[in-house]
Amino acid sequence: MIVPRKSCRGINRISRKCPREMLKGRIPFQWIILALLLSGGSLLQTLGAEERSGVKERTDVHQQTSKLKGTIRDSGGDLLAGATIQIGTTGRGAIADMDGKYELDDVPINSKLIISFLGMETKEIIYKGEKTLNIVLESKADELEEVSIVAFARQKKESVLASISTVKPTELKVPSSNLTTAFAGRVAGLISYQVSGEPGQDNASFFIRGITTFGAEAKKDPLILIDGMELSTEELSRMNTDDIASFSIMKDASATALYGARGANGVIAVTTKEGREGKVVINARVENSFSGPTQMIKTTNPVTFMRMHNEAVKTRDPLGLALYSEEKITMTERGMYPNLYPATDWYNDMFDELISNQRANLSLSGGGAVARYYVAANLSKDNGNIKVDKRNNFNSNINLMKYNIRTNVNIKLTPTTELTTRLSASFDEYTGPYDSGADMYKKVLQTNPVLFKPYYEPDEQYSYAKHILFGNYGNAGYLNPYAESLKGYKDYSKNLMLTQFEIKQNLNMITEGLTARAMVNMNRSSEYVVLRQYSPYFYNISSYNTLTNEYRLTRLNPGSGTEYIDYNSPSADRKINTTFYLEATTEYNKTIEKHALNALLVYTMRQEKQGLSDNLQLSLPKRNMGLSG
Repeated sequence: MIVPRKSCRGINRISRKCPREMLKGRIPFQWIILALLLSGGSLLQTLGAEERSGVKERTDVHQQTSKLKGTIRDSGGDLLAGATIQIGTTGRGAIADMDGKYELDDVPINSKLIISFLGMETKEIIYKGEKTLNIVLESKADELEEVSIVAFARQKKESVLASISTVKPTELKVPSSNLTTAFAGRVAGLISYQVSGEPGQDNASFFIRGITTFGAEAKKDPLILIDGMELSTEELSRMNTDDIASFSIMKDASATALYGARGANGVIAVTTKEGREGKVVINARVENSFSGPTQMIKTTNPVTFMRMHNEAVKTRDPLGLALYSEEKITMTERGMYPNLYPATDWYNDMFDELISNQRANLSLSGGGAVARYYVAANLSKDNGNIKVDKRNNFNSNINLMKYNIRTNVNIKLTPTTELTTRLSASFDEYTGPYDSGADMYKKVLQTNPVLFKPYYEPDEQYSYAKHILFGNYGNAGYLNPYAESLKGYKDYSKNLMLTQFEIKQNLNMITEGLTARAMVNMNRSSEYVVLRQYSPYFYNISSYNTLTNEYRLTRLNPGSGTEYIDYNSPSADRKINTTFYLEATTEYNKTIEKHALNALLVYTMRQEKQGLSDNLQLSLPKRNMGLSG
């Protein structure tokens, strides 16, 4: 309230006179309005200044930022590499490095920090301006319990009654490009053995639950499922251990009942890796390994061979003529005139003791909340131990190149719908001897070591020859493994393309715990073999000068040898197969206190066709349909 004073001092200094109204004690109305305007303006100015000061003070407090760093661990103290920390809903954040450390710049005080990691409970923290903040995440309660891969689904291990063995992928890493060679001694109830170490022929044979049927043509192999696709041992052997997420073996009837007769010999279920949320993770690995024969058959020396051969002849026929004279035995024992009296160690002349193999693998994985990806490429090179003659115009040693490519992409279409695409391809390129490596070993053991040399250096008569002068005896009817290994080579190519589309739908809107899944697979494999060879010319010594060590050669098969290469591609080794597979499942899971209820209904349809068939029956598609639950 404004109380006017009756003093006239300073009010009208010009006239020095007081207004008459003020002298009488009355204040004019216009003076009251003027006083109110002047006082109100000052008051509004003061309030406005205070309000602006408060806004500025609050703005300054909100814009205060700080640099934050620290580590992210789990409850056990292990560092969580790849964990994400985000500043509220701003989209700004960081990812923990391999040491679990993170750094954030310009973090607003009182902002919300959201920390997450796969398999861990998401944690929210209000930032109070700390310089260092070490964070501990707790494991999700629903992921603490170990799960097992069962028929067409996953199940808590504590509730699995069937006989199922799980193998860690790290235990399958061996210095070999063939996965099946790692099974022996690692899985209880699985019998595994390998009969050959030759590249391309080194697949191990393995049985689950023993052998149910005897006979060479009986099916003994278990059912092999890779990401739900039914494949053969050949495809399993090509898999790279770095791509495997889980490896389970179902052994008894209760575990394989849903597969019907296909699972009579057990089931091997393999799932491949998928991407995880976070920044791109790159893994690269390069290996070099050395291999050689585990054990070699010891053979007798050439002198003992000749004496025992003569003894065998005399034992069967006392009047029989000994093939090797004492002169030949003596000269061979003394090592004199080796061209005339050869003592050939066929194994050392044809095989190396040690060879090297190379493997390389590269994988990338990552993704976000909507899409995750896993991409991998693998290359392996396996070599044989057959020695190569540089005079030959082609390499007949074993060289097996394997290329594998795999991509797995998971897309979150809606909060309840997930689409998964899996694409993989494998290519095998083989070059080797005309006969297999195993046949070359057999021929070495069957060859006479003292009748002729593997090859002869040209004499004056055959100095023009452009081919190798292979040794032989008589009418060239003896086996010369050196000529067999160099006379030709075999090429084969195997290709396999696998495509898979899978969609999962959560049906909690109908009833909690109900899910549906549909999967479609389309596979195509092709293979061909090409054989190229020439007929070798064989030679032996017709005359020998012991003074000058010069000899004269004679050609044993002038009419049957060739210097050109023939071509052959057997039709039986050309194959094109296509497979279509459809799988649809509906599953219900419900937990009531400590009790778990599970129900599963599965429909399957499979069709296989052969593109190159020898008859009408084989050209018809093979179809299989099933409904189980």
